[in-house]
Order: sequence, then structure tokens, then C-alpha cells
Amino acid sequence: MSASAEQYPVPAPRPRRTIDELLAAKGTLPFASVEELSANAGIPDPELDEFLVTYRAERHQNQA
Repeated sequence: MSASAEQYPVPAPRPRRTIDELLAAKGTLPFASVEELSANAGIPDPELDEFLVTYRAERHQNQA
């Protein structure tokens, strides 16, 4: 016997929420800066350090 659409109804789609709404629902605040992100990592991470060096260099270059 094959399953029919009546046996397995598709649930209604969830309403779309913005990033701010999702963060508020979780009680989470976004990072204010890349430095805050790196400070919250809590562990030394060579890839994170490399990313931050590249990020700062590109940001400095774009501001000049």
C-alpha cells in the first residue's frame, strides 16, 4: 500500500524571523567587534589569529 498525501500532511511553514528576532528569542547579543569575538573564544586558535590579522590588514587598507 502506498502512502498518500492525506496520511502525511505537510506542516505549515514557520514564520520568517530576522537575525535580531532570533537573537532576542535566544537571549543572545551579537558581537560588537571582531576583538570581542576573539576574546570570547577563550582558547588559542592559530586559524582565528590568522583571520584577525588578515581582517585588520584589509580593514586598515580600506580605510586609507
